[in-house]
Amino acid sequence: MSEITLEEICRYPVKSMLGESLTETTLSKQGIPGDRSWATRDEKRGGIRGAKKIPRLMLFSARTSHGGVAEIQAPDGSLCLSSDTDINAWLTEKLEHPVSLWPLLPADNLEHYRRGAPDSADFEEELRTLFGRLPEEPLPDLSAFSEVLEFESPPGTYFDAFPIMLATRQSLNTLSACAPTSRFDPRRFRANFIVNVVGSDAAYPEQDWIGRELHVGDAVLKIVDTCPRCSMTTHATADLPRDTEVMRHLVKEADGNLGVYAKVIKQGEVRAGQSVTVV
Repeated sequence: MSEITLEEICRYPVKSMLGESLTETTLSKQGIPGDRSWATRDEKRGGIRGAKKIPRLMLFSARTSHGGVAEIQAPDGSLCLSSDTDINAWLTEKLEHPVSLWPLLPADNLEHYRRGAPDSADFEEELRTLFGRLPEEPLPDLSAFSEVLEFESPPGTYFDAFPIMLATRQSLNTLSACAPTSRFDPRRFRANFIVNVVGSDAAYPEQDWIGRELHVGDAVLKIVDTCPRCSMTTHATADLPRDTEVMRHLVKEADGNLGVYAKVIKQGEVRAGQSVTVV
């Protein structure tokens, strides 16, 4: 019998930037309050864009300040608040690319969430660039994510697909053992929950939870699908260098997946260190 523990809770106030670790939170149907509550719009190419298109975003970090305001730190250590009047000019200068910062808008504002123009007229080439796949590597199965082919995120959210993404420490350890020259650090993968599984021989335990429920604290999650990884996992972030071999090993060892997506089917409080039950 394996023992499962919620090891870490992470919130990312600004899409594609590094976030903050929490000791506890109250999950709602929208996930962790304040998670991905801001995102950058590409003022050159149009559309809400994350680090798939603007990799330097991953060198920034953000934490939640008073009243839902995000405090953003640039790679040079300088700070700016999402509420500051010069935030767009500051981000544009630091990113060396014209952007504006946006809060969540209502779900019926479809144009706000619609994907910007692709960089390539060839759809397969565009997907291979987004997912960091070589010509001989298979593209991920996106049948469960049809909505986000048209939109950058499900309208009304800045999530990639679902409110919660979780990964197990065992999956990271498995890949680290297969690729000792690459760093499979949690910061590359932006999970909301890092879960530790003791007593399991599974290389990627969370993949066996798809379609099942996770009970943690007062909350219940439904595991919806695997998480196909994209080119973001190869970009430099914090002290982690750019490393395209991360994707080579993900494809070879784990079919290009790491972690699973979940939705919240019962709201409630959760704390780091709590036991997790798979039903």
